[in-house]
Amino acid sequence: MHIAQFWDGRAADVEAQAKGPPNNPIEMALPSEEFAVVVLASIRGYVSAFDDAFPEDQKASGASLTYDNMARAIGAFERNLMTPGRFDAFMGGDYDALDTAEQRGLTTFLSVGCNTCHTGAAVGGQIYRKLGFVIPFPTEDIGREEITGNAGDRHVFKVPSLRNVTKTGPYFHDGSIMTLEAAVKIMSHHQIGVILEEAQVGDIVAFLGSLTGEWDSVYIAEPELSESGPNTPAPDPS
Repeated sequence: MHIAQFWDGRAADVEAQAKGPPNNPIEMALPSEEFAVVVLASIRGYVSAFDDAFPEDQKASGASLTYDNMARAIGAFERNLMTPGRFDAFMGGDYDALDTAEQRGLTTFLSVGCNTCHTGAAVGGQIYRKLGFVIPFPTEDIGREEITGNAGDRHVFKVPSLRNVTKTGPYFHDGSIMTLEAAVKIMSHHQIGVILEEAQVGDIVAFLGSLTGEWDSVYIAEPELSESGPNTPAPDPS
């Protein structure tokens, strides 16, 4: 659904993204991928679960619990974190799902061209776009140029999904914008060259609220974790 992961697109998909945190020194800080596998393999319940999830690997090599399969398992879970909401009901023909202000906001969102970038089922996440596409935007972050080495990618970022955007502030690649109202004003000015009236901003923000969805409570219920084995390393408080 997303073209890539992270603002600069440095991870091709959720599986690639999942491989990063275990060895990141400011996240989980494990010394290596191999160590991560050793930790998982020390827990009997995980060994059985990976054998069940990846039987072909178990038959081929006897090793279903690998770093790649860890990422595949996490990716499989993440790919099903769907949050349908009132906007989906509206698009499905329930025109009472959005109130008057939200419908005005949707009309404004479309008429001024926000959907040029924020498109598709995720209402974004499909393309890269220069921040300051019409009016230059002051930022020292070079964006995708850091990844591609192409000067044409300077200040280019992945267009974010607007799903659940009312819950995901602060906004922008650097978290510098605290409110959704401010983000809407800045984006309309710098990306499409439009100065919105306050009423229009309010309506768009109202519409964005309809993109807040509902979790499947059963799907995200806390699972019963497998017990550590005798050789499972204890947490490192450092």
